[in-house]
Amino acid sequence: MRIYADNAATTKMSRTAIDAMMHCMEEEFGNPSSLYSIGQQAKEVLEQAREDVAAVIHAEPREILFTSGGSEADNQAIRSAAEIGKKEGKRHIISTAFEHHAVLHTLKRLEAEGYEVTLLDVHEDGLVRVEEVEAAIREDTCLVTIMFANNEIGTIQPIREIGAVCRKHGVLFHTDAVQAMGHLPIDVKADNIDMLSASAHKFHGPKGVGFLYARKGIRLTNLIEGGAQEHGKRAGTENVAAIAGMAAALKEAAANMQENAAHMTAMRDRLIKGLQEIPHSALNGDARRRLPGNVNFCFEGIEGESLLLLLDDKGICASSGSACTSGSLDPSHVLLAIGRVHDVAHGSLRLSIGENVTEEEIDYLIANVKEVVQYLRGFSPVWRDLMSGKATFIL
Repeated sequence: MRIYADNAATTKMSRTAIDAMMHCMEEEFGNPSSLYSIGQQAKEVLEQAREDVAAVIHAEPREILFTSGGSEADNQAIRSAAEIGKKEGKRHIISTAFEHHAVLHTLKRLEAEGYEVTLLDVHEDGLVRVEEVEAAIREDTCLVTIMFANNEIGTIQPIREIGAVCRKHGVLFHTDAVQAMGHLPIDVKADNIDMLSASAHKFHGPKGVGFLYARKGIRLTNLIEGGAQEHGKRAGTENVAAIAGMAAALKEAAANMQENAAHMTAMRDRLIKGLQEIPHSALNGDARRRLPGNVNFCFEGIEGESLLLLLDDKGICASSGSACTSGSLDPSHVLLAIGRVHDVAHGSLRLSIGENVTEEEIDYLIANVKEVVQYLRGFSPVWRDLMSGKATFIL
């Protein structure tokens, strides 16, 4: 049996998205900036995709800017808010310690440019406290940027409440919704969101395309200069086929969201229950306020890299954290942020299941993770010291 359980890293493209892209590549291949008919046909596809994406999140089409993905959207949103703040004499930004590196590295760069960044602590349950966000807001705060759902431990943040606090204090609010888009209902107006980032390949669309929602009236700073594409805010000929594929995938995900979420939540909880039977293990993040398909565990006495390699031998595709940092030997910054110590954080496993996962596959995952953890602990000197009493169990 082969099970793909790393949907948080990327998803398989849907047939709907592939068909939409193929149609564009074969029929609407023109440059949407061209005035002749083939170009204008491509322009119609582009603008229909903009309308479709906007409708899913209850935005206006003109508030949607197509990008190369979530990282670019994060960068443009944060840099735009920083530029707006600078003109108003405000150089303070609030975020959290467990954001995606597209956010954290952008903030680090802004610190070098003279901005002050407050990274809020994340509690053991992986949830941000609204009152702590409000307490951190100052007269010179120009932006709060907090992710909708964490990419590693899947915890869903109180976005609507955080947005309301930001509105109350007149501070721009951006959320990285890369993991949430297509899996959770999002209403940018009701949720008090000023800017939002998303990436198509997280909801069965193509890689290399995403979008930035920016509320009408927010002046965006260009990252790419050149032509007048995307209302003059992102130069370069649009990848119409990829954009059409993204819009098709998002429409399909939104239409099936409730049914898919119910199924994945049931399968997620079955998986959590089974893995909790492993001694000295711990679920990372709140058990309920998490993405429907996300399960993240730490197992004491083992290394996550060995766990992944042995699971791969058994046909299971998983990860020990974010795909963007999978080449690093350092423990996950997300797990450290919620209080896991280095030795425990090294033994982490993220399983992110898809909409079509079956009970049989969940049981296969449980049985094989149990077997591999037991095997690795069998020759681990750390586990030997724990069992002999030379070291103390943490979990």
